[in-house]
Amino acid sequence: MGITLDGKLVVAISSRALFDFEEENQVFEQTDDTAYMRLQLERLDIPAKPGVAFSMVRKLLAFNQESAQKVEVVILSRNDPVSGLRVMKSAAHYALPIIRCSFTRGEAPWRYLKPLRANLFLSTHLSDVRAALAAGVPAAQVYPQSAHASDAHPLEVRIAFDGDAVLFSDEAERVYQSEGLNAFQQHEMDKVALPLPDGPFKPLLVALHRLQQASTPRMRIRTALVTARSAPAHERAIRTLMDWNIAVDEAMFLGGLDKGEFLREFEPDFFFDDQTGHIESAARHVPAGHVASGIRN
Repeated sequence: MGITLDGKLVVAISSRALFDFEEENQVFEQTDDTAYMRLQLERLDIPAKPGVAFSMVRKLLAFNQESAQKVEVVILSRNDPVSGLRVMKSAAHYALPIIRCSFTRGEAPWRYLKPLRANLFLSTHLSDVRAALAAGVPAAQVYPQSAHASDAHPLEVRIAFDGDAVLFSDEAERVYQSEGLNAFQQHEMDKVALPLPDGPFKPLLVALHRLQQASTPRMRIRTALVTARSAPAHERAIRTLMDWNIAVDEAMFLGGLDKGEFLREFEPDFFFDDQTGHIESAARHVPAGHVASGIRN
């Protein structure tokens, strides 16, 4: 039987999402890719600093044991192969067991997500994220200026999700946008027993739930739903998760309050939301990524 990634949680990630290459990227934007490649080659033996998604990746990889490899992380990057050498050397420096990578020198790498059976794609390129979402792969644009994850929970992967247009479809959000809050609340009460349609990140939540069932003494997963919904619209969201047979550890129904301060207290390794305003608020406190899906996008 050939090698396969089936059954694993597969995370595809760009080099700038995993490592801090902002200084090098500035050279690329101000000059050209030749100068960028030259700088990366000069720094080949200097490990890059951890980036926004580093903590989540390192913790997810800690689920792997010699007897069972449950998580696969693949570098999927617009870097050229020579610059990619520094990426892989940096991964080795931090003892991240990443063995698969694709470097496309400016070409869109998202098309390799399907062969990888990816459960998540993280990139700083919005166009790649949009294309991945259109192809049915959970994807988010990482904000490189985001705060890095707290080191207060070394044995927990903490991940927070928005609800509408992320875990759930944007069905209810469309009602809110077109008819206002009262119509939205009434819509959700009328359909309280009807599960919300799947959103783009449901497959990731399912994969995390499966991994959570295999928690080891070394690592656990803790999830949170962080949404602008409030009572009575909270009930349909909870019933939908029950219908999926998935339990999140925390659910915050904030009724429009700023999410950033609540996320600061939850201390996730990553937060996903479809609204750039929420991401900008969150990014001041925690690693955050924009899910470019739904009516808001």
